[in-house]
Amino acid sequence: MSTSVQTQVTYELTPNPATMKFLLHRQVTSQGFDCPTSQEAERSPLASKIFGFPWTSSVYVGPDFIAITKQDWVEWDLLASPLCGLIQEHLERNEPVVVELVTTPEDDANDSPMVRNIKSVLNREIRPVVALDGGDIVFYKYENQILYIRMKGACSGCPSSSITLKEGIETRMKELFPEIQEVVAV
Repeated sequence: MSTSVQTQVTYELTPNPATMKFLLHRQVTSQGFDCPTSQEAERSPLASKIFGFPWTSSVYVGPDFIAITKQDWVEWDLLASPLCGLIQEHLERNEPVVVELVTTPEDDANDSPMVRNIKSVLNREIRPVVALDGGDIVFYKYENQILYIRMKGACSGCPSSSITLKEGIETRMKELFPEIQEVVAV
């Protein structure tokens, strides 16, 4: 006898008006990943399903949430509840959210001590805070005293992302690492 698991999916606004955060209330992946196009959504059957709608701009699959960015020509008041139902149904049918999880080591053996320290602070302090708003910040490179990061999920294209970058991330990284001259999003 099989029993269906009741799943309650909820949603909330993010600082990016084009992005809504759908809370799954259970972990679906250990490491979030960005699906900026339908072709890059192949790791997530749920993200692929969401890209079946023409209003989808991008999808970010977080550890226990999905951040969906819509096109400007449609409003969230028309999308949020039906989309919440679609996600809930997907989970209740035990359909996979992620089919392949490729994890990358936090520290590459070739990383300098400075890069290892930067990655550690990003993972420990910055990423958990940004995830609260449906986004992610990922180390890209550190070169010539400039830290390059990628902004994903709700952070990508968010009107307040430059404030988050300069007043939040850059300020904190400069406090901890005075040798960092600037933090730049790529």
